[in-house]
This record gives sequence, C-alpha cells and structure tokens, in this order.
Amino acid sequence: MVEKSMDKEKDKTILIVDDIEINRTILAAIFCEEYNTVEAENGQQAINLLHSGRKFSAVLLDLLMPEVNGIGVLTDMNKSGTIENVPVFLITAADSQEMLLEGYNLGAIDVITKPFLSQFLKCRVNNVVELYAHRNDLERIVAEQVERLNHINRSVVETLATLIEFRDCESGQHVKRICELTRILMTEVSNDYPEYHLQPDEIENIVTSSILHDIGKIAIPDNILNKPGRLTPEEFEIMKQHTVRGCELLQDIPDIIDAGIYNYSYDICRHHHERWDGKGYPDGLSGDDISIWAQVVSVADVYDALTSERVYKKAFSPEKAVDMIFNGECGTFNPKVLFAFKKSLGRIQSGK
Repeated sequence: MVEKSMDKEKDKTILIVDDIEINRTILAAIFCEEYNTVEAENGQQAINLLHSGRKFSAVLLDLLMPEVNGIGVLTDMNKSGTIENVPVFLITAADSQEMLLEGYNLGAIDVITKPFLSQFLKCRVNNVVELYAHRNDLERIVAEQVERLNHINRSVVETLATLIEFRDCESGQHVKRICELTRILMTEVSNDYPEYHLQPDEIENIVTSSILHDIGKIAIPDNILNKPGRLTPEEFEIMKQHTVRGCELLQDIPDIIDAGIYNYSYDICRHHHERWDGKGYPDGLSGDDISIWAQVVSVADVYDALTSERVYKKAFSPEKAVDMIFNGECGTFNPKVLFAFKKSLGRIQSGK
C-alpha cells in the first residue's frame, strides 16, 4: 500500500487498485493535483483499506489481479454497503464483456480503458465524484430533517399526553411506563413472531403512539375519572367512552403529527381495551382483528394499572399482577403476546 500527495488541504482521496505499478503511478500522477491518492497493489489490500474507516471519494479498480480480483473487491463492497457511497471505476485492457457486465451488476459506475487519456479521464471521474458528493449531502440533509420531524412529532405527542395530567394525577408517569413496557413487548413479539413483520422504525412509531392511548380521558368528568371507589355500571359506561372520545380528539389534529404515528395512535387509542375473546370495548373485536400493537399496549396497560396505586385501589405486587393476567381476571389476551410478556418479565420488573 502506497500513499501519495497526502496534502492536508485536499479533502478528497482516490484509492487506486492495480497489481501493475506503472499503471498506479500513471493514475496517481493524473489525479495528484486535485486529490490525495492511496495505492493498493492487490484486491486484499484494497478491501483492508476500505474497511479501515478512511473515506474515499472514488475507487479506480483493476479487474484482472491475482488472488482477490476486482470482482472480489466489488463483492466485498456490496456486503459492507460501501458501494452505495463510493463510485467505482473499472480499469481494464481486457475485452471481457462477461466480467465487465458482472462488474456493472455489482455497482461499478464506469469503465477506464488502457491506455489512459488523462484529460478525458479526469473529467469523467471529477463529474461522478461531484455527483456523489451532492447526493451524499442531500441524503444527509434529508436524514437530519427526518430526525428533526421525528423529534417534533414526539414533542407534539408528549404535549398532548400531558393534557391528561391536569385531569388524572396518575397518567403522567403511567404513559412513560407504558412506553417502556410497549418497547420491551413489541421487541419480544417481533423477535419471536416474524409473521408480524415488525421493523425497528415501526416499533419506535408504535412506542411513540402508545403515549396517546388514554388521551380520551380528558373528556371524562372529574367525579368519574378520579372517583376513589368502584364505578357504578352507569359510570363505567361513561369511562369506557374515553376510547372513542380519544379518537374524536385525534381526528381534529391529523395534520399536526406524522401520518404513521397518527394511524397507530388512533388504532391504539380505540382498541387498547379490546380482548382476544371479543368481550372488550368499544367495538367487540376478537382475535387478530385487533392489531398486534393494540394487543401489546393492552397488556402493558393492564400490567401497569395493576402494579400502580390508583385513587380507587392499592398497588398489587408484580407477582400478583402477573397471576391475575394469566388467570384471565383482566380479560383474555393473545397467547403469543402473553408468551412474549412472560419471557420479558425479568426486563420488565428490573426496569431494563
């Protein structure tokens, strides 16, 4: 491996990979005015350099080399994902259409044929390097904007959830615990049951959406919401309306939060009191007619309610709460979610 023209003022570096020294020397001389150059005399050296963490603006890659050839380097770049951000130019004097086609299929951007025409070659490489730089900058800007929007979305959701705190003194900490329980359970369900096709970013949206599961409680009268004793049947019917009233509130703000979070929030808000056997509310859904995220939040909500002190009851021990859930004292739940819940108890009870 040879480094040439390592000028600190130059912020772009080209990796030249060729087993013939004279070819590397010629190419380094062509690009030395605008780029730092690093040379590799075989494919394995090139792979090591690409895995070293150094940033390269382009790779000039010979196809025909002993041991690891150019196709081997391209294959490794595909596995590591480097090919997405670094343009690769194939160097060849051979008229091997099959190998060139394989190189293109592996992500090579262009072909450099020997002998080298310096001005023509510089223009081609410079144009592509500039294009990649603009594309990478655009991707970075978009990623930053997405992150900012995600932060705004969560802030809006958390602000909406704090409205409940003015009505129900328990809900502030309750929603925070629900988030953590939902994250643990959703992750376990995703690991154990791939048929639900739950991706990490989707799980995070579900976790954020779970914050709003009880938003409808702000529409429930104080004398019912904070009643210290058991609710009468008539009062319980009013309390059950918090699922529907929450959805009505969400319908008034669909443009304030991300569409994905809105959809999860709406579904969780309406269906987190549905039960596997169809005896829940408000719609009497059963089985997998209830979304998996609403089912998970349902278990998380029940467990936290049982283990927390409320105006109408003392807190049950975690062990007693688990027994009540599995004995069906709080309604029936999806066996898959219960299995994930059982496997997660250590993390849930340790708070990790």
